[in-house]
Amino acid sequence: MIRTAKLIVALAAAAVFSAGLSVAHAQDKIVRVGYQKYGNVILLKGKGGLEKKLAPLGFKVEWKEFPSGPPLLEALNVGAIDFGHAGEAPPIFGQAAGAQFLYVAHEPPAPKGEAILVPKDSPIKTVAELKGKKVALNKGSNVHYLLVKALEKAGLKYTDIETVFLAPADARAAFEKGVVDAWVIWDPFQAAAEVATKARTLADGTGLASNHQFYLAAQKFSDANPQVIDAIIAAIAEIDAWAKGRDKAVAEELSAGIGIPAPVLEIALGRQTYGIKPLDAKVVAEQQSIADTFFALGLLPKPIVVSTIVRKAGS
Repeated sequence: MIRTAKLIVALAAAAVFSAGLSVAHAQDKIVRVGYQKYGNVILLKGKGGLEKKLAPLGFKVEWKEFPSGPPLLEALNVGAIDFGHAGEAPPIFGQAAGAQFLYVAHEPPAPKGEAILVPKDSPIKTVAELKGKKVALNKGSNVHYLLVKALEKAGLKYTDIETVFLAPADARAAFEKGVVDAWVIWDPFQAAAEVATKARTLADGTGLASNHQFYLAAQKFSDANPQVIDAIIAAIAEIDAWAKGRDKAVAEELSAGIGIPAPVLEIALGRQTYGIKPLDAKVVAEQQSIADTFFALGLLPKPIVVSTIVRKAGS
């Protein structure tokens, strides 16, 4: 009888221990969020709002930093992250490469947050004068489409210039040394170059490119954890509401973490927009137009249909 009682106690203890392990395991579920050194997601990371949203769902956050949209999309493609954000072009190149992801939301247009810059003393005054010149840009980034549309408006072909594909830091160095004649770049690098080098703007996205910011999720993760995606979107919506109209406070909060002076960030933030929402037919059509343009230029290996990877409401 004593042995039986001891056995029952031991089994009960094992069951409690096992249950504890199960709870701990459930609480250790991770969502891996990719972010860039600017924008609402890095602000969300700094303020800790996402962790609070996900705790009741048993999820923790693992943050992964990327220098730009294209490598972030590559990470999404190979399953290294579950959620991230990028401009207009990276998701298009990612979809064409077969990446399994969904558009889950976007921010309103911010056309002034990207531009074609030339050095302050450059003799080039118009986009048309870029013919035969070297133009630096990050391949497959949001500014790739801006360059194409600006050249088109100026009566030039994409092949009329010499593209030099460089990441932002390398492009800045090439720009300052005069290795390239122009640089197509986005904020906050755009604002930093304007302040530090007095670079002049030949054209920004106004009337040429909307410059949307898109939020993207790995399809498998989104299908399995729709409540987590909803929580991330809700957290971004809260950070949007807090940041809107607070450029100075946001700049001060971001400055130390990204290594750009707060006054420079204020310039960039003045060109940023807020108000996360699902993609509507107009935004999808704009993305499709960008995709069709890239395919026609031979920059995509195959045509794509953007609408097929837009997350449907409630899923």
